[in-house]
Amino acid sequence: MFYDRARIEVRAGKGGSGCVSFRREKYVPKGGPDGGDGGDGGDVVLRAASRLRDLAYFQRQRHFRAARGGPGEGSKRNGARGDNLVVEVPPGTQVFEDGRLLADLVRDTQSYTAARGGEGGRGNARFVTSTRRAPRFAELGLAGEEKTITLNLKLLADAGLLGFPNAGKSSLLRIISHARPKVADYPFTTVAPMLGTVEEPESRRQFTVADIPGLLEGASRGFGLGDEFLAHLERTALLIHVIDATGYYGQNPIENFQAINRELAAYSPELAARRQLVALNKIDLIPQDEYGRVAGMLAAVIAGLCRRGDPAFAWLIEDAGDAEAVDGSQAVVPVSAATGAGVPALVERAFALLNEAWQKAPAPPPEPEGHITYRPGTPEHWQVVAEDGRFAVRGAAVEKLVARTDFANDEAVSHLQEQLEHLGVSDALRAAGAADGVEVEIGGVEFELW
Repeated sequence: MFYDRARIEVRAGKGGSGCVSFRREKYVPKGGPDGGDGGDGGDVVLRAASRLRDLAYFQRQRHFRAARGGPGEGSKRNGARGDNLVVEVPPGTQVFEDGRLLADLVRDTQSYTAARGGEGGRGNARFVTSTRRAPRFAELGLAGEEKTITLNLKLLADAGLLGFPNAGKSSLLRIISHARPKVADYPFTTVAPMLGTVEEPESRRQFTVADIPGLLEGASRGFGLGDEFLAHLERTALLIHVIDATGYYGQNPIENFQAINRELAAYSPELAARRQLVALNKIDLIPQDEYGRVAGMLAAVIAGLCRRGDPAFAWLIEDAGDAEAVDGSQAVVPVSAATGAGVPALVERAFALLNEAWQKAPAPPPEPEGHITYRPGTPEHWQVVAEDGRFAVRGAAVEKLVARTDFANDEAVSHLQEQLEHLGVSDALRAAGAADGVEVEIGGVEFELW
């Protein structure tokens, strides 16, 4: 089974706590504090790996946790940083959180940090001042980020095969590439997208092609396999529309062509505007004059689409120079996936259209040259929230201070109070109407204001 969606939980490593230590060495009186800092927690990193094809691994493994940072030690020895956890995904994977796109991993080895490790706490050696010569407290490490993310895979293909069930898409993929999809004489033989590579031996040109399960009229509303796999065509530069010239099950090839294009437009106008080439398949099963008649009707329909400004066939206008002079037959290639007739012409036409699309593709942004100036960001803000006589202080600046504090250590609590006073938290609470003795919540911990 092909898996193109997964929902996973990632948790970065917790930072190590700082160390409370004093130098105790013979002949060195009052050696002073020498506690080291804790190490940062490890990150959870998603990395594209070309050897992977789908998201099947994430159906049985859904929780990923990076290593914790090591605690600080005496003699100002810092704790080790936690190891990063690298999770490999197939190229073409998109990362979402609450419907928001975070990353699109399209290149081999491209990576994205899905969850960042928590910062390590500072040891007592970092808190020495002119008035506090022997601090007996250190900071706790911060927790790492924890997220529930969704992975969506969109195959990376240059061209896509689409059409009604049993139109011969899998047979065509077999003959033009090295792929070996299942081929049978019944509809919906293909139940998962397939990828193949088309190569021209003489020039060694290549392009990848995706075969998606057959569509039915009403697919955008969930009929048949629905639009479940249409997303795999969104990255393609060319759509090869495979039409059964025999009118399978009494269906009209022209009506099939129009029905699929309606479903594309209903699913995504952008996908419907993609360059399109028509492969009129199974010409070996009917006389030449019969498939010639069908090809002529398709060419007339396509010419009409050009005159109405359909972007899928705008490339014909570019070739002809005028919509009225468009020859729709240039977009229709009669082929037989069974005998190979017409297949070289189809591949050559696909190469030509892809080369034009590649040349028009926007260039990637250039890498920055020379030196880069980094400027400090804006300070982290906080605010007092009052509701129904209850007060809370929100903001990363104050919540981090609370998370780093060891409340079993009176000196650490006293240090926290000094920092909150320095930030003006007490004054802000009183300005908001808080009286002495009222409970105030900061970072999940409740305090009394005095």
